[in-house]
Amino acid sequence: MRQADLNSLRDGLVAGGVAGIASGAPSTLYALATGRNPLEATLAAGSLLLPSAQRAPSLLAAALPVHLALSVGWALVLAATLPRRATAAAGAAAGLGIAALDLGVIGQRARRIRALPLGPQVADHVLYGVVVGAMVAHRRARRADAREGASLSPRQ
Repeated sequence: MRQADLNSLRDGLVAGGVAGIASGAPSTLYALATGRNPLEATLAAGSLLLPSAQRAPSLLAAALPVHLALSVGWALVLAATLPRRATAAAGAAAGLGIAALDLGVIGQRARRIRALPLGPQVADHVLYGVVVGAMVAHRRARRADAREGASLSPRQ
């Protein structure tokens, strides 16, 4: 495997993990501010794996692998395709595209996802894209700095 591919893979894994955790903030804050259940989006994610389940513990347990797979999977795609410049902005745009697919196409088949307020869910996706973009940009910059430092150091 080429070094660039390995870097992209590592970037996607790290960025997907961080973004997967951070990206639920908008919908969680919205739920808390409006008196809704802050776990409703998580329960909806679990319903993708267990569509007939009704019990919260089962849906919460199912949500973990669903959210992890989606977060890391999309981040791997973005790490390989985001541009070198304006990476976070491109990530935000990608987050909108992912929202259109996740919520507008796939989510329309799942009752619990259809029932979620759309705005906070879109905001979650945009934040996800921004975080992935920022993480990928940061990791790329660190590698570039390390290469530059190595090329400037005196050879012995």
